[in-house]
Amino acid sequence: MSQYWSKLVHNLDPYVPGEQPKDQRYIKLNTNECPYPPSPNALAAIHAAADERLRLYPDPNADELKDAIADYYNVQRANIFVGNGSDEVLAHVFQGLLKHDAPLLYPDISYSFYPVYANLYQINAQQIPLREDFRVCLGDYAVDNGGIIFPNPNAPTSMALGLEAIEALLQTHAESVVVVDEAYVDFGAQTAILLIDKYPNLLVVQTFSKSRSLAGLRVGFAVGHPDLINALERVKNSFNSYPLGRMAIAGAAAAMRDKAYFEDTCQKIIATREMTVQSLTEMGFSVLPSAANFVFARPPAGNAESLYLALKQRGVLVRYFNRPRINEYLRITIGTDEEMATFLSILAEL
Repeated sequence: MSQYWSKLVHNLDPYVPGEQPKDQRYIKLNTNECPYPPSPNALAAIHAAADERLRLYPDPNADELKDAIADYYNVQRANIFVGNGSDEVLAHVFQGLLKHDAPLLYPDISYSFYPVYANLYQINAQQIPLREDFRVCLGDYAVDNGGIIFPNPNAPTSMALGLEAIEALLQTHAESVVVVDEAYVDFGAQTAILLIDKYPNLLVVQTFSKSRSLAGLRVGFAVGHPDLINALERVKNSFNSYPLGRMAIAGAAAAMRDKAYFEDTCQKIIATREMTVQSLTEMGFSVLPSAANFVFARPPAGNAESLYLALKQRGVLVRYFNRPRINEYLRITIGTDEEMATFLSILAEL
């Protein structure tokens, strides 16, 4: 029945998320979910919001959540935009801020939603190759552009840039919007939100899915100059004026306010990551320096695909990308200590 499709749909190559098979119980180390439950305060807030008020529309501005984010980062409500996960926020960013005559720039090995959105919104885009060691080198972006976007830490490579490099890029490209996608920033990198008062061309995007254990709630946000935020609000209110439900607003706000639980979760994942890196290295894997809740590792023989399939057969899911330059690597999400011990034991047997 594809004769009813628009021409655009025929040309789309949709994003493919990590597999979620249900044929058996797996140790899931393939979708970068947090292995620990959400803050008890967040769960209590979600339960409290599930009452007769669900017959009413939620706050279209999600002011409770914006205020919680503003308090945490010491910014103003006018600096914050929220949406259904960072993917929806990014969709509005691509449409509202990154569609210009000059090309949009992003890394060639990066979050695979970027080319999907560029194609969906018919944005002229140019991919900038990572260096041979998989580093994002921002000096390579010194070309005419209509915007720049990159993850920090990068995905799937897990490596992070320092704020000095990001600030230099902002100074060089003062006429372009620079979007820093910080889905994994809480596991070892430094947020660029610290720079938004100095650079009106900077937009930082984050998610509640990773470090705050709320992937199932679908909440993301952006922080930047009010002029950038206003552009996103205009797109949002032309698309879906009530993006976040009552329970999502309440749960995410409570999670943001529970700083102690958040910090404890991050520290546990960081400690388990370092243990995992040491074990993989002792097995002969090459592991890139990680500032994320996952590692990117090459088996000694480069047989990533066969290891991925063998692990899956043994009940462990990791992520394999059959793409040039990275088809000898596995992306491995950090789980609990017990999950990683099981994974490493199976891996040693294989």
